[in-house]
Amino acid sequence: MDSWIPVALVVALAMGFNYTNGFHDAANAIATSVSTRALTPRIALAMAAVANLFGAFFGTKVAATIGSGIIDAPAGTVGLTICAAGLVGAISWNMLTWWFGLPSSSSHALIGGLGGAALAASSVVHWGKVFEKVILPMIASPIVGLVVGYLVMTAILWLFRRGHPGRVNRGFRYAQTVSAAAMAFGHGMQDAAKTAGVVVLALTVGGFHSEGSAAIPLWVLVMSAVVISLGTYAGGWRIMRTLGRRIIHLDPPQGFAAETTAAAVLYAATATGAPISTTHAITSAIMGVGSTKSLKAVRWGVAKNIVGAWIFTFPGAGLVAALVFLVLKVAVGL
Repeated sequence: MDSWIPVALVVALAMGFNYTNGFHDAANAIATSVSTRALTPRIALAMAAVANLFGAFFGTKVAATIGSGIIDAPAGTVGLTICAAGLVGAISWNMLTWWFGLPSSSSHALIGGLGGAALAASSVVHWGKVFEKVILPMIASPIVGLVVGYLVMTAILWLFRRGHPGRVNRGFRYAQTVSAAAMAFGHGMQDAAKTAGVVVLALTVGGFHSEGSAAIPLWVLVMSAVVISLGTYAGGWRIMRTLGRRIIHLDPPQGFAAETTAAAVLYAATATGAPISTTHAITSAIMGVGSTKSLKAVRWGVAKNIVGAWIFTFPGAGLVAALVFLVLKVAVGL
């Protein structure tokens, strides 16, 4: 088999993950806009797909973290098998949580999958980098989203306390077009870039990209951006219902506050190269915004199930990836 064929297979698998990431996380950008009727579902999805496409070109720091900062994959067949197994683990976790309508993190599924496959292959996992770039942001981003969401909504309530409810709601429906686009742009910066990072890793271990090169090939960014946009347009209706309706019933000002908060968290993380979860950002922002109305207004039972999915994402995707690597190891005779 020619040397480029296994690399091409891993790249195709990465695009498969990218597509599931798109429809799995489509709800992150547009669930609040759809639930408040600021946008129709198809218009919201089309807008999110375009914003994802452009956002992908601004996430190169995140791509570099995934491509070279998490694991050391050896050159050749072993390294490509690690990439393939990690992607299968991430795809499996995406499909499982999508089926149950749980907004888990595709990003952490990918990182967990790569880590699990690397451990099964006895390769190096950079635990210090994982703690600094993944674990700490994973803990901090939901806390920041919760607190900032609460503060932003409190400010909106105070600023518009004398406004006519009908006119205020109508104005924020228009404003949500901008905030939802900003959220989708941040999703592109984070999630499309992560897939690009895996493709670069596969190209490097396959001998088609120079190790240590900071440049990400333009065709990799374009392909990642286009595929995640197609996945986004396909929609993720199960998860959209969870985010848009089951946590709390949102009105347009609340939707705007949640989207603006989540977008700000994503932009700050991308600037530092930290691959955070868009799911964590928007879900925690929704909870923070909803808490201004009443703590009882938030359905904490649903929130608890979501947090449970977050906790099990790393080990769940990692375990699947490790098992897949061991099977592939026997199949290809490593």
